Amino acid sequence: MGRFVIFGAGGRAGRQAVAEARRRGHQVTAVVRDPSRYSSLADDGVRIAAGDVTDAADVAALAAGHDAAINTAAVIDPKAFFTSAAHALIKGLRQAGVDRLVTVGLASLLPGPDGTRLLDMPGFPAEFRPFCLAHADGLEVLRAEGATLDWVYVSPVGDFDHEGERTGHYEIREHGDTAARVSYADFALVLLDEAETRRHHRSHLAVT
Repeated sequence: MGRFVIFGAGGRAGRQAVAEARRRGHQVTAVVRDPSRYSSLADDGVRIAAGDVTDAADVAALAAGHDAAINTAAVIDPKAFFTSAAHALIKGLRQAGVDRLVTVGLASLLPGPDGTRLLDMPGFPAEFRPFCLAHADGLEVLRAEGATLDWVYVSPVGDFDHEGERTGHYEIREHGDTAARVSYADFALVLLDEAETRRHHRSHLAVT
């Protein structure tokens, strides 16, 4: 049995990560902005805690005593959110003595078959670029400053199947594919697999 802290536990990916961790018998600290909204997540193995993933002191206090951190937190209006979160996770996890981070990212940062990032391909919707570039900035912080962490950045190959159910299976691929889909429940499998067993290191892992 392990102990995992999950930031952004109230979102769709976060809820599934909590559920998968409990399915495997792990102890979980589920970090959300407002614990009163997420009482349904709590059980004997889940502690609901208020916290801000962009605050290194919060990260350090909440992660202490855990085996790994999973970050699923995101915002619609990113601005500096993803860079701030990356800086706080690097600093806070180091202070907490936790060196494994599994963080959720975007398929649009993956290369297509010709090596061009999906977000740089012709026809990519312009309205999505600011959000994608904010994610890219956060990933760059991990690459440039995350040497103290054994991190892995995990994204769908394409997108989430929002109505998809758990199949218990997933595949890892090298390139992005906008047509590929994965359910949140199956995506949670890889988050917990990587938190439990360090299979990939300081890389972008694409899952479908």
